Amino acid sequence: MKSQPAQRQGTQRQETRRRWLRPLQLSLLTLAALCGGGYYALSASNGQGGGSNVVLSGSLPNFTLLLAGRDVIYCYYHQPCKDQNQRKGVIQTANTDTLMLVKVQGKRVSVLSIPRDTNVGDFDPKKSAAEQKVNGKYWDGGPQALVSAVETITGERVDNYLIVRTEEAARVIDALGGLDVNVPAGGIEWIDKAAGVNLKLAAGPHHLEGQEAVWYLRVRKGFGDDYGRIDHQKQALSQLASKLTTPGGLSAVPTILSVMNGVETNLDPTLLTTVQPVLSQFKLSFATLPTDTIRRSFNLAVNREELAKVWGNSLKAEPSSAVTILLEDASGAGLGPPMVDALHAAGYPNVRLSTLPKIGERSQVFTQSDVETAQNIADQLNLPRLQGERFPVAAGQIGVLLGGDAPQLFAALNHFTPAASSPAP
Repeated sequence: MKSQPAQRQGTQRQETRRRWLRPLQLSLLTLAALCGGGYYALSASNGQGGGSNVVLSGSLPNFTLLLAGRDVIYCYYHQPCKDQNQRKGVIQTANTDTLMLVKVQGKRVSVLSIPRDTNVGDFDPKKSAAEQKVNGKYWDGGPQALVSAVETITGERVDNYLIVRTEEAARVIDALGGLDVNVPAGGIEWIDKAAGVNLKLAAGPHHLEGQEAVWYLRVRKGFGDDYGRIDHQKQALSQLASKLTTPGGLSAVPTILSVMNGVETNLDPTLLTTVQPVLSQFKLSFATLPTDTIRRSFNLAVNREELAKVWGNSLKAEPSSAVTILLEDASGAGLGPPMVDALHAAGYPNVRLSTLPKIGERSQVFTQSDVETAQNIADQLNLPRLQGERFPVAAGQIGVLLGGDAPQLFAALNHFTPAASSPAP
């Protein structure tokens, strides 16, 4: 626990280079923001006044939105303060350990996760390492200070911000029908009586509701490290965000908006528009801010050269015949072989097929470093593209998962033949 903002010192942390997210209320803050905030930003703004800077191009929006998950403030050990806005008498301050910058450009929605230990600007060895981290800027100077810090880190203008808390996150998941997950080998067990956590999941597919889903998205065990946890959070968020385009997801909007009523934002909540046509056209992509460890500290410096490869307008989605596609068919509908034929016909000769037990997770394209080719494949298949540090692919490999939604998305594969798509020699 930490006593005051000025005393947040990196020397208290004994984590390794790759451990930059503490196991607090991380992912569901992001979920409430991404699922609720994305809708909120589109439905509550039409580009007119109210402090919002959403610009509509035709029927499609163009704007950036900073989503920040605010920690719970504790007054005693394992006891949250009754007044979550108080600034005195706290033993743990409200850091924003979950930060995501969402860029909406017409049909494309790009989500960039920003590590909590990212340094704002050049590192100053004469200053405390903790006070230079992005996750403390909200507590030190409010939303505008956080916005300024993220603009410095990313080089992007931040049009709007949304600061959310954890308490209503389970309601958002329940409203969207829960979360389908595939627990890795060895299973997951996380028991913390003081915090009220009791999570036991065997390896394999599970459907999680509310609070149990919250625990699942917070746990690190079973995913290697914090980067692995961030990657599986992206998969979950992609799945839940996609539900907003379904009839069930749209019926959950009132609940989501009620959760959003308590958030800190500069969006105008009085300007409601119909967003169903826009949501159905969105193409999602997720990435993690590339960073390098700063010597003699736990702080991270943004790597702008690598950032340009995973984020922004510089991506050139060019197909590469040299890439190997690792196709995982977990659809339960035998779509693997026809998808292999379809990928061959599309110019990807190197495809390895694995058939897995049926799961409820959403179909997706994932990569570590081959972002441009992954984006091209994602566009061709109309799937979300996820870039991360711990996905099970190497350089020169792209993963394609056919999940529980694949039978509906790729029904045409049942009638696909290579001869039908390629001219005879």
